[in-house]
Amino acid sequence: MYKNILVPVSLDQERNTPRALEAAQALLSEGGTITAVYVDEPIPTFATSYLPNGYEEERRVGLKDGLKAAVEHVPGVKRQVLFGSPGQKIVEFAREHETDCIVVASHRPGLQDYFLGSTAARVVRHAPCSVHVVR
Repeated sequence: MYKNILVPVSLDQERNTPRALEAAQALLSEGGTITAVYVDEPIPTFATSYLPNGYEEERRVGLKDGLKAAVEHVPGVKRQVLFGSPGQKIVEFAREHETDCIVVASHRPGLQDYFLGSTAARVVRHAPCSVHVVR
């Protein structure tokens, strides 16, 4: 069982976030912590000039609300929105917060990423801890 579990959350319907959270709850030791993170990739700088004023702040608020809604059925889950490359930020967060297990949901892959999605594959290869992949 694990004391500090990290669950990367995707706000799209392609990945099975509820199932990943169920797995995290099953793997959690008594008194342990589950942290749900959403990683937002930066908007390319060439595109930001076309966005309306206040868009980025509005987006951040929306992401926090979306993450809250995605995990609200699981009591006691901490939430964190990160910004950057998802695979890299998940691994960095796990290292910095002494995570002992990452439970990541993976989409059904295509030929380009046959076994795992690209984020899940990066996490599996570079994580400093155990990784449980849910489909």
